Amino acid sequence: MTKRRASYCPYCGTALETKGFEGRDRRFCPECREFVFQNPTPGGHVVVLDGDAALLIERGIEPDLGAWAVPGGILEVDEPAALGAARELEEEAGLSVDPGALELVRTGLDVDDPDDGSYLSITFAVERADTAGTVRPGPETTDARFWSFADLRDGGVLTRSVDCRRIEAAVERLRGERVQFTAE
Repeated sequence: MTKRRASYCPYCGTALETKGFEGRDRRFCPECREFVFQNPTPGGHVVVLDGDAALLIERGIEPDLGAWAVPGGILEVDEPAALGAARELEEEAGLSVDPGALELVRTGLDVDDPDDGSYLSITFAVERADTAGTVRPGPETTDARFWSFADLRDGGVLTRSVDCRRIEAAVERLRGERVQFTAE
């Protein structure tokens, strides 16, 4: 399995062929006689809401260095999604949360991203009152703070469109309200 579309077998190095399997064209190694599947890397994210504001971290590393984003990152191999998302929230923004308090609000798939390959995003949400700790940046972030919905809506903060969609989904799920920060 690979997160990017493979041209060569990751086990023996043979050039892969295309072969039909389960109604789809798949990459196939004629030497190993095995299919090589392209699978996404799973990531967990947490939208923290506090009144009419959402917690964002300023990315201190690539990809998207300097952009403001919802806290989150790649899940460990032995880590359930909510546990990994809670870990990422604490690492990147200093807040701890019981994974059981997280509410699933959105999943998304990004296939063949030039930086990340294929990525499966699992987004949770929680109200600030259900977290503990002080907001502070972590080792991979340069800042962490709450941004008002007005700043997000008016473009007052450099935020990736995927993070705006995550916040929109969180507000709708937790509060039953519709907000919009991205063009339809």
